[in-house]
Amino acid sequence: MYDADLAADRLQASRVPDSQILVALTSTVYNFDVQLSDVDRGVYESLAIRAARHPSETEEYLVTRVLAYCLEYREGIAFGKGLSEPDEPAVVVRDLTGTITAWIEVGAPDAARLHKASKSSPRVAVYTYRDPVQLVRQLDGERIHRAESVEIHGIDRALIDALVARLDRRTALDLAVTDRHLYVTIGGETLDGEVRREPLERVA
Repeated sequence: MYDADLAADRLQASRVPDSQILVALTSTVYNFDVQLSDVDRGVYESLAIRAARHPSETEEYLVTRVLAYCLEYREGIAFGKGLSEPDEPAVVVRDLTGTITAWIEVGAPDAARLHKASKSSPRVAVYTYRDPVQLVRQLDGERIHRAESVEIHGIDRALIDALVARLDRRTALDLAVTDRHLYVTIGGETLDGEVRREPLERVA
């Protein structure tokens, strides 16, 4: 069955460049001030995140991208260059030599993109706000280098939608992570949702 939302996610993930569109359209910058308390990883940081949103990027994709950045936060992390550099991941971690150590995708990347990512980085993860089981099913049987090591993480869609409803050009929030559950305090209100990991080879 054709899934228009899934197809749209894959289009964003592919980030195919079009010089005329890039010239005509400009990105909108969003600023996120995040107090991160990741109990699962022992990471406690105050983050000032600046994320450029291209006009073709949905708010759901942007919010998921920012959450992925927080959940993966470590030395050397950065956003990819987006539409202007289609060969880059949504979020990337590099060591001091510039070598990629983690390639992070958002949405619903296709098998070819994950195959390339897995050949380029020792660790590959995908964060999606769609049903992760559906994404695994879409990728089942496709050629992906080291498929068994690719991580698929599904973030609770209700949480994504709630954050989108509160999204502003400047957003301050507290993010606590414990036992793979997210607690987001924004505007005096606490929202929560699960991050669920699905093995890529779940579907035979």
